[in-house]
Formats: sequence, C-alpha cells, structure tokens
Amino acid sequence: MGLFLIESSLQEIVSTKDELNQKASALQAKLNEQNSSLIELQVSKDFSRSFFIVEAEDQNTATDILNAAGISVQLVKEVRLVGKELEDVKQNNDVVNYLVEWNIPENITMDQYLARKKKNSVHYQEVPEVAFARTYVCEDMTKCLCFYDAPDEAAVKRAREAVQTPIDSITEILTDER
Repeated sequence: MGLFLIESSLQEIVSTKDELNQKASALQAKLNEQNSSLIELQVSKDFSRSFFIVEAEDQNTATDILNAAGISVQLVKEVRLVGKELEDVKQNNDVVNYLVEWNIPENITMDQYLARKKKNSVHYQEVPEVAFARTYVCEDMTKCLCFYDAPDEAAVKRAREAVQTPIDSITEILTDER
C-alpha cells in the first residue's frame, strides 16, 4: 500500500462543511470497497483547493474513485509521511489550520531532506504559539506539504524562518471550529 497526495478543487462540488463531510464519507465508503482509505482531507477555507491523502494499492485506484465522484484531479503524487505515525494521523485528533507548500530544489535527496528536517525541527520551540503537525514529502522530491496549528499566517512564517525552510505558498485550512 502506498500513500498518495491528490490535489483538486471542490468549489463546484461543495460549499459547506456539512456537504464536505458528506462527500468525504461517501468517498471513504467507495475507497473501503477497494481496500483503500481516505487518511485525511484538508480543504482551503474557500473550497478552491483540496488535498486528499489516500492509502491505496496504486494511484489509479484512488484517482478513479475521486473521478467517479465528480472530483477533477489536478495533481497526484506518491508521498511519505514525516513527523507523525500513520496510525496517529488516522485518529484525526490534530487540529490543523495552515498548510505550507514548499517546492523542493532539484538537488535535494530524500535522505538529505530528512536529515535537515531532523536537525532543524528543534527550532520549532522558538515559536511556541505554532504547533507543527506533520509533513507529506513527495517521493519524487518535487514538493512537500507541512501542516500546522497556528494563530495566524504571520506565526506560520515565523516558524518556517525558525526552521530555516522556505515557503512557496500558505493555505488557510477549513476547520471544525471556524
């Protein structure tokens, strides 16, 4: 089984948190039929961007089910979870409200990335108002997605500066509390 990041837009499909939850439940049921699972779904506050993490035998299984549900797939990448165990993510106990995307430079290998992350992650303590949750790194080393719980975008930027890691984009995520 692999983990796959699938990016899309849900703006044309859902417009409320309830509709999103219904769509996610229906997708989970279809994925379960294929011995697959929707690990998490994070959506921008305006529903213009969505980030599905799917555990499946292959990417076609995951994308076929999303396409059948009327969700157009814009990007699919196999990913590795860093900073959290998969079973912990499946419990869905973390609150995340910001997603940072970083397009990894060509010359960085997975081993270099992981070593750098381990070395720099201790600096998150310099920004205690921000909680780092987890990262998904594309296996082809093109980009990574880092999830945070933070009071605002400025705090996320301070955290990224503390760990000396660039930001290509920041997306505010729809949460249950908001």
